Amino acid sequence: MSDTERATVLLADDEDTLRNNLALVLQEEGFDVIACADGSKALHALKRRSVDALITDLRMAGVCGMDLIAHARKLAPDAIIIVITAFGQVETAVEAMKAGAQDYICKPLIFDEVIFKLKRLLAHDHLEKENKLLREQIRKTQWPVQLIGQSEAIKNISETIQRIAQTTSSVLICGESGTGKEVVARAIHYSGVTREKPFVAVNCGGLTDSLIESELFGHRRGAFTGADADHPGYFEAANGGTLFLDEIGNLPYHTQAVLLRSIEERAVTRVGDITPRPVNLRIVTATNRDLERAIEAGEFREDLFFRLNVIRIVIPPLRERREDIPLLIEHFVKKYNAELNRHCPGFTPDAVDLLCGQSWRGNVRELENVVEHALIFNDDEPVDVEGLALAAGCAAPVSVGALELKAATRAFERRHILQVLARFDHNKSATAEALGIGLSSLYRKMEELEIAAKAPNEAVGTT
Repeated sequence: MSDTERATVLLADDEDTLRNNLALVLQEEGFDVIACADGSKALHALKRRSVDALITDLRMAGVCGMDLIAHARKLAPDAIIIVITAFGQVETAVEAMKAGAQDYICKPLIFDEVIFKLKRLLAHDHLEKENKLLREQIRKTQWPVQLIGQSEAIKNISETIQRIAQTTSSVLICGESGTGKEVVARAIHYSGVTREKPFVAVNCGGLTDSLIESELFGHRRGAFTGADADHPGYFEAANGGTLFLDEIGNLPYHTQAVLLRSIEERAVTRVGDITPRPVNLRIVTATNRDLERAIEAGEFREDLFFRLNVIRIVIPPLRERREDIPLLIEHFVKKYNAELNRHCPGFTPDAVDLLCGQSWRGNVRELENVVEHALIFNDDEPVDVEGLALAAGCAAPVSVGALELKAATRAFERRHILQVLARFDHNKSATAEALGIGLSSLYRKMEELEIAAKAPNEAVGTT
């Protein structure tokens, strides 16, 4: 049985032969039919019965078709409405569609056409309701985006997000790499008026200078070599929702002026085009740079900074909110138990204490990597200090000491980055994307771990 079958159809027409024959055809197609000889009886039926569709003639004694449509929009707002009109009176049918009808059919009726249109409209309506339900389910699973922690900093950030939820004001999120700036951006998006619209995340540090304006604002066909078709940019993709510009401090200076104009005018002009396209969205930016210093150095526009810095959220590094680490460990254990099909009960107190004592230069992202690695090597037992060391690639067990774990973690990170570099033939942009970090962060990490710009002969090992 299809989704449109057993739907209830209210049929209103004062021509007995047409009404009776159409009612019979509808019943044979599996519909429940309420057939009424005039508008007054149809209105009475609307008040007493729930209907999925209304098929009505426009010219009837008493309550006319237009009045019946007006009542139906109030009494059965989700019902499909099809009007019957005489040949040559299409203008009247158009007026009915402006009043809320979805389609019209002209006399003399072709019953197959009536059935086709009715089923098509009901199927479309059913799909719309399914999509609405799906969007609602997605919204419930996406918000609240959980900010894990019990520190005052996390509590204050959560309160700020709730305060700005019903606005579309620009937000600047500041914090070191790995502190969770995108998590906060998603929490802002899914907590407020934009939650059912697109969330588009862009890593400004990963965009090439030659194509950055095309990626952000789009381009017209033929605007440059390789532009074989019209292409909407990230701004248009995020229209109605949130555009998250990560590593905004890495945006080239000449592009900053175009970005500022787009924000002020609420419109974008594709590369090679002259016609602005209106956009309405929230701009959320993030940076690990000191933008005030960048302004003083002439690397960032002050006017753009003021546009972006309407609301500022500062995420402290993990070493300044160590009370959040146990909750984060618990959260990541649950996450990777599900993803890796593990049943690890958690970390031992000594292992938690050890992790709480680390400096966490990579912040929450680094902690998450350590938990994930530990669960990969775990046999559904509590992760202890020895398990942490083995997961980090250390051949021998370690004692409860920060230096041993730090060295083991450093060794694992170095080997893992070398592996990913080799996998992508030392393409730094692809490597950074695979690692989930910015290009500038990758270069800093390579310098910190003493990884040469290209080291094809260095053994990378396995994990």
